[in-house]
Parts: sequence; C-alpha cells; structure tokens
Amino acid sequence: MDISHLRENYTQAGLDLDSLDSNPFQQFDLWFQQAVEAQLPEPNAMSLATVSGEGQPSLRTVLLKYVSQEGFVFFTNYSSRKAHDISENPNAAIMFPWIALERQVIVRGKAEKISKADSLKYFTSRPHGSQLGAWVSQQSSVITGRKVLEMKLDEMKRKFKEGKVPLPDFWGGYRIVPESIEFWQGRPNRLHDRFQYTRTDSDWQIERLSP
Repeated sequence: MDISHLRENYTQAGLDLDSLDSNPFQQFDLWFQQAVEAQLPEPNAMSLATVSGEGQPSLRTVLLKYVSQEGFVFFTNYSSRKAHDISENPNAAIMFPWIALERQVIVRGKAEKISKADSLKYFTSRPHGSQLGAWVSQQSSVITGRKVLEMKLDEMKRKFKEGKVPLPDFWGGYRIVPESIEFWQGRPNRLHDRFQYTRTDSDWQIERLSP
C-alpha cells in the first residue's frame, strides 16, 4: 500500500511570540478550551511515553484528569507497565494530538505519584462502574479471555453491593511535572510554528524552534 501521497497543507492559524502567554499552563488552558469548543473527540486524550530501566520505550493513550501549575495528572493501576516503567525511570513525555486544529502540545518531565488523598478525591467522583473496574483489572497482566474480567466484575458487584466502593491500594494518580512544554502549530509548506517553554530556576524561558 502506497501512502506517500497522503498529506495536508496546514493553513488554519499561525503562532508568534507576542501571542503567547508567559505562563505555559495559561497557554495550555487557552488551547485546551479551544479544543473543547471545537468539539474534538476526547480533547483530554494524551499519548504517554515511558521508558523502562532497561531502556525499552512504551507508548499508550491515557486521559488527562486535571492540570495545575504543578503538572498534568492521570490515573492508572500501580501494577501496570507504565507504573513499572515510572518506578524504574521517572522521565516521561505526554503529547496532545489536536490534529483537527493542526496543533500539538508536547510535555517532557518527570512522573511522580500524587497523594492518596488526591487519588481518593478523584476516585469517589468516578461512575460506579469505573470504580468497580479499577478493582477488576490487573492491568497489563496476561489473561485467558474476557470471561475472566466478567467473572471478576460479578464478584466485585457482590462484594461491594452493601456500600461504597473503596479506593484500591494499587490504584491512583501520577503527575507529570514538566521540564519543558512545546506548543506546535501547523503552517504551510511544513514550516510549522514551534515554541518551547523550558523551566528555569525562577520562571520559564520561551524559545522558537525550527520546524
């Protein structure tokens, strides 16, 4: 299959230094709201890259659940492949692929666990079925078939039918604490606009990158 002819010429918008907020989190909030207003499917979906202690990279899509001046937070099973990678090598990257807006945001930094209290706060806000699902899946482990999951779900429904579903001790949040945040805007002729915020001792340095 020859796909070499598939290409788009990006013409929607431009990006210049004068239009950028000096705070990358404020700039992210602006772009995120624009992605929501454009009704992009799951605008909080982000690709998460981790690397094991042996140097083996892994990539998957997770959902951003909240962002603050401290960083970008997602939730997962602490026994998952991503969690094992983070325990061996905290360096990680996330990328928001807002293709319909001809935009990307790329964050590089270190991953750290959030507090149990913050994980509990989010867990109690989840739908009941999602709470049960956290107890059901031993994420990334090999299973013989979907029936295993369905049987485990039935077991959890019986176990917690009388009350609230507690937070599993093997489940919670990670925060990506950024060392750099890049805003990428597609432009014609592949001469894209790229601006990178790099953390300094007291603030953020903004630099334009060559496309």
